Amino acid sequence: MSITPLDKVNGHVLPETSHAESWARAGIADAEAEKIRALTAAEVEDRRIKAEAEADAIRIKATEEAVRQRLANERAALRFEREKATELAKIAEANRKKEAEERAAAEEREQAEAAKQAEAATAQAVETATGRWRNTAKGFYALCAAVALPVQMAAFYKPDAKYLLVAPVFIEVIALVALVGAAAAVTAGRPHWHYRLVAWGGALTAATINIVHGLEAFDPATAFGTALASIAGPGMWDLHEHGRIARRDGTLTWRQRRAEEKACRKAAAEKSAADKQAAAEQEAARKAAEERDQELATQREKHFPKVWQHAVKLAAALGETTVTDAVWKRAHNDIEGTDPSESVDIIRGRNAAARRVLAARSEAPGEKPVKVTNAQRAPQMPPARHPGPKARATRRAGDTPKYAAVARRQAAITAREAAKKEEQ
Repeated sequence: MSITPLDKVNGHVLPETSHAESWARAGIADAEAEKIRALTAAEVEDRRIKAEAEADAIRIKATEEAVRQRLANERAALRFEREKATELAKIAEANRKKEAEERAAAEEREQAEAAKQAEAATAQAVETATGRWRNTAKGFYALCAAVALPVQMAAFYKPDAKYLLVAPVFIEVIALVALVGAAAAVTAGRPHWHYRLVAWGGALTAATINIVHGLEAFDPATAFGTALASIAGPGMWDLHEHGRIARRDGTLTWRQRRAEEKACRKAAAEKSAADKQAAAEQEAARKAAEERDQELATQREKHFPKVWQHAVKLAAALGETTVTDAVWKRAHNDIEGTDPSESVDIIRGRNAAARRVLAARSEAPGEKPVKVTNAQRAPQMPPARHPGPKARATRRAGDTPKYAAVARRQAAITAREAAKKEEQ
């Protein structure tokens, strides 16, 4: 039997086989090729699904990123608008405050200017009134001198001694000169009483001459009228100077002095009433303190007789008339060994309560309930291998553990019973 080239593979002679064996081998080869093609198609499908999942994940991530960026931009825009509105409100508030301050300053300047003008107008009015008053007083003085001089000159007239007519003028001029000196003293701030005394002496002398000679040579009306003129002129001028003195020294008027005295009496009465009320409150507080101390002493003696007896003795030994807080604290420490706020029973009770709290808070087994996870709620599906964005649900071979045989049989029985119920 001859051997053909087809019967050799890589220089080796193939053994002779039958047609059945050849067909069997060909079927196996076809099956393996089909298996390879199936695996290749599955891998391609897996890769395609994986690529689609990755593309979907990228697209979803891009969409989420775009939404996130849009929301961030909107939040930034809102924050910018809010900050802008806040800044504009602050600027508007600052402008309003500035305008209010400027208006207040302008009003203050206007008020100051108005007050200054009013003060100047008042000063001008006072100066005008003072000048008018001074000129009127001078004119009145001259008029009174003109009225009083004729009677005085008649009193001094003698045909053989006409030079005596100068005497009445001299008497009137004495008062005038003295009053001018008083005005100068008032202006300079010097004593002025002696000038005014000389002026009143001259005026009274002229009035006396007018009365005596007027009654002898004329009638009482002429006598007393000219005497009044002799006094009225210097007196009116002296009133003018008296007003200047009061204004210079700041002397209060009678009405002002009366109002001040009334205010002083009212303040004194209020102070006296306040002092009486304070004294009454102090006395009430003292009585309340004494009652409180007495009640405290009674309570201490009732509830702590041993400590109280020792405290009384200790107070007497220390020179105290009553049991003070310091004496009581020392006596309580001597008898009970602790401060007044504690005792042996209190300490024991506190320790027992602390032990009960510790026992209640104990975490020993069986003394505290323990919560156990429900086994029926355990997930059957295995967790994802790669956490990330959710992909499209796809079932794969072996992705779920196989059910037990008993579970499969029970599921089949349940399905058959459900089908029978539906048929009925």
